[in-house]
Amino acid sequence: MQNYSVFVPKLLPKRELFAPGHRGCIGCGEALAVRLATKAMDENTIIVNATGCMEIIASQYPYTSWRLPWIHTLFENTAAVASGVESALKVLKRKKRIEDKDIKIVAIGGDGATVDIGLQALSGAMERGHNFTYICFDNEAYMNTGIQRSSATPFGAATTTSPAGKVGKGQFSWKKDMPAIAVAHNIPYVATCCPSYPFDMIEKVSKALAADGPAYIHCLSVCPTGWRCATEDTIKIGRLAVETGVFPLYEVVNGEYKMSMETPALKPLKEYTSLQRRFRHLTEESLDLIQERVQLEYNKIAERAACALKLEK
Repeated sequence: MQNYSVFVPKLLPKRELFAPGHRGCIGCGEALAVRLATKAMDENTIIVNATGCMEIIASQYPYTSWRLPWIHTLFENTAAVASGVESALKVLKRKKRIEDKDIKIVAIGGDGATVDIGLQALSGAMERGHNFTYICFDNEAYMNTGIQRSSATPFGAATTTSPAGKVGKGQFSWKKDMPAIAVAHNIPYVATCCPSYPFDMIEKVSKALAADGPAYIHCLSVCPTGWRCATEDTIKIGRLAVETGVFPLYEVVNGEYKMSMETPALKPLKEYTSLQRRFRHLTEESLDLIQERVQLEYNKIAERAACALKLEK
């Protein structure tokens, strides 16, 4: 993580492009993440927003928290609409119908709209090379519609459609590695972030916006409602997700991995899971299994970053 020798909040713009007054739950990590992401944007930005928590809490007629041009899309076509906006702007500029200035396009969606329902449209947009930034605000389930599992729900977590009980043991599959899928499309920029590390997040959104081509950011958004955790622990749990290796912070620039925060000795997984009642049913055996998987996946990313560093030298 980058060190600063000044009072860092003074480095940020005072403008709020995501205004207060939304209907987010107390302690909502996603609302905080959106606010931080917009700190890297300016007024020449168009937001394409999938159906989900952020669309519901920030755009209830006749009010809105958005101080940017904003379009609501369906779960499945966010990337397709963003592609259309980008193509339309190219045509309008070519025909001199609008000023030829740099207009950024940012598509946002939750994990359901990204790793599940909208994956085909997103894959197509990245493959075609459309120049926009896609940010997935991952709260690890379909929180807006009742806490149903998604393919981003971590193994063992209890949701309304993967309940824990005498028969079910919570989520039955491992979390889909969406950043790796984005990397496989050979796009210029991919990164992970978490609002618990605000300046790292803002810097990564800035890099994504500056990329020449598609950029993808996967942001962990703590959800007290769905994770069954204390509302005042949002930042703490986000930090523990990183410190335990559950959610490593890294970026991939033109295929080369770089760790944003290296953690040689990961904290025990229990420090993270014990604060969330969605994991309270897990046995010691289950926790050991997850701990082993977390270490394995963390090592893979760290090794890729180490190889990239060796090549640079």
